[in-house]
Amino acid sequence: MAAPSGRSGRGLWAALVAAVLLCLAARAAEEANTADFDVRPGGEVHSFSRSLGDYTCTFTYSAQGGTNEQWQMSVGTSEDNLLFSCSIWRPQGKSYLFFTQFKAEVNGAKIEYAMAYSQAAAGGQSDIPLKQEEFEITETTVSQREGKFRFELSKLMIVAKTPRDEL
Repeated sequence: MAAPSGRSGRGLWAALVAAVLLCLAARAAEEANTADFDVRPGGEVHSFSRSLGDYTCTFTYSAQGGTNEQWQMSVGTSEDNLLFSCSIWRPQGKSYLFFTQFKAEVNGAKIEYAMAYSQAAAGGQSDIPLKQEEFEITETTVSQREGKFRFELSKLMIVAKTPRDEL
């Protein structure tokens, strides 16, 4: 689920993931599978979902401080329908809310790669990833790690493998 270990393997994996994500993002934009939603503070648990065919991505969270922030979720599939992607982010880059919990869940596919960020790229700023110990990845979810997560979240990216129908 995480990138392979070793320096050369890590570089190849990062290049492959970046290429796949760019292709999926372009296809998702073509198919208009991006939706705006508000992340609302107040400590209550909220969810937002997007589906594409047999696949669904659900973002569940609780946040404190500030006012509503506009976020986006984009879902897409590769041309061969073997990969499903889900990206959740704040287009302005950095969220000023304090997330007490978060979970992104995919249905219909198994996570192959995922990353969480405290800051999303915007306005000349780069993505800033969370430390690996701040979040955990299972076959179908990415979520905060209790006691390790530092309450900052601005972006989640997931690439999941879809089941193959063998003939």
